[in-house]
Formats: sequence, C-alpha cells, structure tokens
Amino acid sequence: MSEANQKGSSWTMLLDYGPLLVFFIAYKLAGSGLQGSLVATFAFMVAVIFSIAIGLAVLKRVSPMVWVSTVLILGFGAITLYLRDPRFIQMKPTVIYIGFAALLGGGLLRGKALLKWLFGPVFPGLSQEGWLKLSRNWAFFFLALAVANEVMRATLTFDTWLTLKVWGVTIVSILFALANMPMLLRHGLDPDKKTEAVAETPVE
Repeated sequence: MSEANQKGSSWTMLLDYGPLLVFFIAYKLAGSGLQGSLVATFAFMVAVIFSIAIGLAVLKRVSPMVWVSTVLILGFGAITLYLRDPRFIQMKPTVIYIGFAALLGGGLLRGKALLKWLFGPVFPGLSQEGWLKLSRNWAFFFLALAVANEVMRATLTFDTWLTLKVWGVTIVSILFALANMPMLLRHGLDPDKKTEAVAETPVE
C-alpha cells in the first residue's frame, strides 16, 4: 500500500472512532451518573463536529454515512441535554442502524447497491455484484446491531452500555468488515487499498 493510502486510512480510522473515544473518556472523567452522561454527550457532539471539519480539511471528503450519523448525533444529543435524559443518546445507534438497514434493503429490492453511495469511494475496483453482496451483508448486520443495542439499553447501566458500545461494537464491526474481505477480493477489490476499505466501518 502506498504511503498516501496509509495516511488516508489512518485519518479515516481516527475520524471514525475518535468521537466515540472522546465520548467514553469524557464520561469516565466527568464521573458516572446523570451528570457524567450529559457531559459525555456534549463532548461527543463537539467531537463529531471537529471530525467533520478535519475530514473536509485533510481528506477533502466526508462519506454520506458519516454526515447522516453526525446529524443524528447532534439531534439526539440536543434532546438528551435539553431533557437531561441519557436514554435518547442511547437510542441514537438503534435509529441509525435501522435506518441504514432499511435504506440498504430498499436498494436491494430495486437491484441497487446503496452501500456504494453511503461508504463513498473506499472499495476501488469492486464489481456491482460485490457491492450488492456487501450491501446485503451490512443490512443484516445493521439489524443485528439494532437489536443488540436495544437489549443492552434495556438491561445494562449507562456505564456498561457505553463501554460495550465503544469497545464491543467497534471490535465486532471491524471483525465483520474483515470477514467480508475475501468476498470483496473475489469481486474485484484492489488489494493495494483494502486497508482503507476496512478502516471505514459504520460504528457510530
């Protein structure tokens, strides 16, 4: 992989996962409980704005998936702060996952791989068949994440939910993306840029 691609992959990874890490650290520093969750939510909102700004300045692009996620983070974050109820920021992932799953599923019914639009140009050389299979896989994965988030939200404390959201869901999402790599390579993905493709996973 070229030095430019490695740099792009590093920035993509940082911008994708940085706000989640800020969310986690802010909560731990602010202390548990309602106050901690509100401080963390505000920090999360600020972090995603900075992430968008840095993405535009450094990478010259931000994928539609990140734009959608950012809008929802700001919306649910504002509701959380206004009502002083952390349940709303916890609901945000479920809404995102269901929305993306529905979008991808609707595209598949029309024979269109909308994941190509959501992810942006991170899978160079991938054939249409590869995009359709990847869209199908991520649609089912998003549904599974939505169910998992609701189960965690209903049964766990905010502290435990946040820990699993930041570390557990992130790790599972990266592993899922890696598990798709053999299929992507069989359908034309450029091996020289596969790390960048893995880096951009929708975990927020």
